[in-house]
Amino acid sequence: MLKRTVFYLSVCFSLSFGFSQDNQRFCEQLQALQKLVTSNHYQPKVINDSLSSSVYDLFLDNLDDSNRLFMQEDIDVFESDRLQIDDYIHTNNCEFVTKYAEVLNQRIEDSKDILRALETVTFDYSGKDTLRFKKDSKWPYFRSKEAVKSYWSKRMRYNILYALVENDSVLDRLKTDFKDLEKELKPKLIQKEICQLEALQNKLGSLDAFVKESFLNAYLHYHDPNSSFFTPTEKEIFESSLSNHQFSFGITTEKNDDGDIVIVHISPGSAAFNNGEIEVNDVIKSLQTTSQTLETYCVSNEDVIDFLFDQKHNTITFKIKKKNGPVLDIELTKTETKTEDNTVSGFIIEDQSKVGYISIPSFYSDMDSPNGLGLANDVAKELYKLQKENIEGLILDLRFNGGGSMKEAADLSGMFINRGPLSILRYNNGETITIKDFNRGSLFTKPIVVLVNNYSASASEFFAASMQDYNRAVIVGATTHGKASAQVIFPLDEDETLGYSKLTVEKFYRVTGQSHQSKGVVPDIILPNLYDGFKTQEQFEAFALKNDTVGKTIKFPKLKKLPVLELKKKSFNRLVNHTPFDAIKGLNQLILNNYFNLDTEYQLTLDNVYNEMMNYRQHWSTISQPLDVHQSRFLVKNSQSTKEVMRYNEDQKRLNETILKDIKQDIYIEEAQAILQDLLKLNALN
Repeated sequence: MLKRTVFYLSVCFSLSFGFSQDNQRFCEQLQALQKLVTSNHYQPKVINDSLSSSVYDLFLDNLDDSNRLFMQEDIDVFESDRLQIDDYIHTNNCEFVTKYAEVLNQRIEDSKDILRALETVTFDYSGKDTLRFKKDSKWPYFRSKEAVKSYWSKRMRYNILYALVENDSVLDRLKTDFKDLEKELKPKLIQKEICQLEALQNKLGSLDAFVKESFLNAYLHYHDPNSSFFTPTEKEIFESSLSNHQFSFGITTEKNDDGDIVIVHISPGSAAFNNGEIEVNDVIKSLQTTSQTLETYCVSNEDVIDFLFDQKHNTITFKIKKKNGPVLDIELTKTETKTEDNTVSGFIIEDQSKVGYISIPSFYSDMDSPNGLGLANDVAKELYKLQKENIEGLILDLRFNGGGSMKEAADLSGMFINRGPLSILRYNNGETITIKDFNRGSLFTKPIVVLVNNYSASASEFFAASMQDYNRAVIVGATTHGKASAQVIFPLDEDETLGYSKLTVEKFYRVTGQSHQSKGVVPDIILPNLYDGFKTQEQFEAFALKNDTVGKTIKFPKLKKLPVLELKKKSFNRLVNHTPFDAIKGLNQLILNNYFNLDTEYQLTLDNVYNEMMNYRQHWSTISQPLDVHQSRFLVKNSQSTKEVMRYNEDQKRLNETILKDIKQDIYIEEAQAILQDLLKLNALN
C-alpha cells in the first residue's frame, strides 16, 4: 500500500510539473484564439460572465459527456471557475486547467482500480439490482465511491449479458452453459473497459493535451458549433477529407471488439496496395518512425489515424499480425492517392425513359491545383459521358453530403442555369456580396431531381437552395441540416506552431434574401426518413447561429414554375401502399422508442436482458424484411465510356458491381426516378 501511495504521489508531481511547463503554450494558444475570434469570427461574443459560464459547461461536457467519471465533490471544486474563466482569459492566467487534468486522470485511475477488483468478485445476476434507462437526461454526478463501484458493477454485468446474447440467441443453451461462458467472457470485457479508459488517458498523445484542446474547443463552440481548434495533424486530416487527392499509406483502420486496430480497407494504387504484403483484416500491433513509436493496444482508432496522417511521418514501419499468425515488420512510404470517398461516377437508369444518376459525396476540391478543379469538374466529365447515352433527365444524390468548398457548389450550380446570382454572403461587419454565375449557357438543360436528407449540409444546401429558387430542379427527400455558414482555417501564429482554428467568418443567404440557417432547405417532396426525430440538425446544437434574413432583394432569372403539386400528389399515391417506405417509418419509430425516447427500468437478469435484445432484434427483422428483399423494377448500368475504363481493372469492376446493386435496391433512388419520369411526362403534355 505504501509503494502504491509513493508511486501515486510521484506521478501526480510529475504530471503537475509537466502541466505547468506546458501551460505557457496553452496560454499563448488561448490568447491567440481570443484575438482571432474577436477580429474574424462572424459573430464574436463578449468575454464576460455569460461566456465564462457557458464555456465552463461545454468544457465539462467535453471531458465527461456522460457524467460517469467526475464525482460531485470534484464539480463542487470546479464550480469556483464558472464565473472566473473570463477573468483568467483577461489576465492570461492558465493555471486553472491543471486541476481538471489531474482530477480526470485520478478518476480514470480510480475506475480502472474498481474494474480490476471486479475480476475477483462473484457477480449477482439474480435481479437484486435494477437497470434504469432514461431519455434525454444526463445522470447526476456520483456522490460517493460506493456509487461509482455500483455503476461499474452494473455496467459490466449488463455488458456481459449483452455479449452473451449477441454470441448465442438460444436462451436455454445460455442458461445451461452460463457459468462457463460468463467466466470466460468476464475478464475480456473488463480489460476492454480498462483499455477504453487508457485510450482516453492517451488521447491526442496525453490526457493533458486532450484537456487543453477540450477547453479551446469549448471556447470556440460557445461562438458557434462549427468553429474548432486543430492541431497540424487534425488540419491535415480535415483538408484531406475535402480533397480529391491525399498523401497517405492507403489504409483504413477500425478498432474491433477485442481492442485491436484492424485494417478494413486498402485503397487501390496506394503504398499499401502496391506493397502486396498487407491485407484486409491484418492487425496493426505498432507504428514506428525513426523518432517515435505508437503501440496500438488500448489506443483509440482516432489516435492511430492522427499518427498515420502526421506530416512528419512520411515513412512508417508497420508491425502487422497476419490472420494466420506470423508477425511482420513492413515499411511503407506515403504516396499521392486518389481519395476514394471523393469520387463521382455516373450511371444510367432505364425505366420508361433513360435518365442519369450521379452521387455527390462531398464538395471536394483539388487544393494543390492552380485551377482548383474538383467536384464540379468531375461532375461535368460524368455528365458528358451520360449525355452521349441520350439521357432525358438527371438525378443528383446529395444525401449524407456534409458540404465542402463553396466555390465548387457555386460552379456546380452554374452548370445548370444560364447565368445569374446564386447566393448572398454577409460578413461580420454587415457588408454583403453576391456570388454570381457569370457564364452564359448551361451544360445540361433537361429536368433534374436532387435527393437530400438530414445530413446534407452547407455546400449541399447552397446548391439545393439555388436549384430550388431558380425552379431548376425538384428537391426530394428530408429537410436538410441547416448550416448556412462558411469557415476558413487560420493559423494561430505566423510560424504555425500553436495550431489552427477553423473559424466561422460569414453566413450565406438564398437569392430571395431568406436563410436556411438552423432551418434547413425544405424539399418540394418530402419522403419518409429513417432519421426523423434524431435531433441531429444544426438547430439542436448549442449556440448555433440564428435564422434571419438579409435586407436585400436580388432580381434573378427564375425559370418557369415546376409542377410540384402534381408531382407531390403522384408521389403520395405511390407511397400510400408502399411497403418498403412503411418499413422506414416503422424502423424510425423502433429506434426512437428504444434509444432516444426509452424510459424504463427492469431487474438485471439474463432473462430480462435477453428479452430486451430479442424483442428489438425480432421487431427490426420483421419490419425491415420488405427492405431486405426489395428490388426496383428499373435497370441500372454504366455508360459505355465507364465500361471501357473498367475493362482492365478487376478491383474497380468488383466495386462497381456493389454500387450497381446498391442503386437498384435503394428505394429513395427508385422514388426519385419515378418523380423524374412524372416530370418528363408532364413536360411533354405541356
